[in-house]
Amino acid sequence: MSSRRSPRLLTAAKSVTIVAAFALGAAACGSGGTGSTASGQAGGKIKVAASTNVWGSVAAAVGGDKVEVTSIINKPDADPHSYETTPQDALAVQDAKLLLSNGGGYDDFFAKLSDQAKDARKLVAYDIGKTGDENEHVWYSLPTVDKVADQVASQLGELDSASKQVFADNAKAFKSKVDGVEKKAEQIGTARPGSQVVATEPVAHYLLDAAKVTDATPKEFSEAIEQETDVPAATIEQVKQLVSGKKVKAVVNNAQTTTPVTEQVIGAAKAAGVAVVDVTETLPAGVTDYIAWMTSELDKLAGALNS
Repeated sequence: MSSRRSPRLLTAAKSVTIVAAFALGAAACGSGGTGSTASGQAGGKIKVAASTNVWGSVAAAVGGDKVEVTSIINKPDADPHSYETTPQDALAVQDAKLLLSNGGGYDDFFAKLSDQAKDARKLVAYDIGKTGDENEHVWYSLPTVDKVADQVASQLGELDSASKQVFADNAKAFKSKVDGVEKKAEQIGTARPGSQVVATEPVAHYLLDAAKVTDATPKEFSEAIEQETDVPAATIEQVKQLVSGKKVKAVVNNAQTTTPVTEQVIGAAKAAGVAVVDVTETLPAGVTDYIAWMTSELDKLAGALNS
């Protein structure tokens, strides 16, 4: 993403097209014209639709070869906040038996599509996690990911009772790997106690917490970035001084969002020789595995703290 998010507005024409797509999809399913059965299965696989490839990867890990997962946002340059849906997206959601989204206002486009899928089971990660925190980036909350995996297994087990144990076993194996990521995060905190960073946006908030790394970013800075308002000049200068004075070990940068303000912070880090740790909101290009992604991000954070 090259710029900060703007409100997502669907044109009337696009809205009509999407509604029409639902109608066509329903007719096709009724006649068996799409190659899938009316039960939302293709070749015996349960169709699952996820708002982003992050949650799609979790569903795939739990469902294994018994599910067919469609992730609406599946490219690193797409922004869930401003994404405009297509008729193909609408059909994928309408045809699915299980829908998985982030929630918390992050992927409202998917909630609107889900409203049209009356018969589908719906899971919302933000609601499942109930972290008590307003931060919407709950895919970085490892306990929430565990809970979501359990819920996916439960729902899939109800849709395919013969494979209920398979889904439970898959979820258990996946959660064991998540536990490994949590231990890795804890080891970072133990090895570098008291480490501080600043963040261009509080995307990796939960992961930093897990690693016991203090986010020293002024509240005014984070709130302005999140709310897409102007960051006070004095606050920008405060952040830059934290970086140029090397009072923080790294700048944690949301690589999918770039603004003139965040560019100033990154520039200050490079000038001062302070490490920049890029994080993302969706799976990076070429990555399909949630565990591999989280492990890589923690490795980068550990490297920066040890520099």
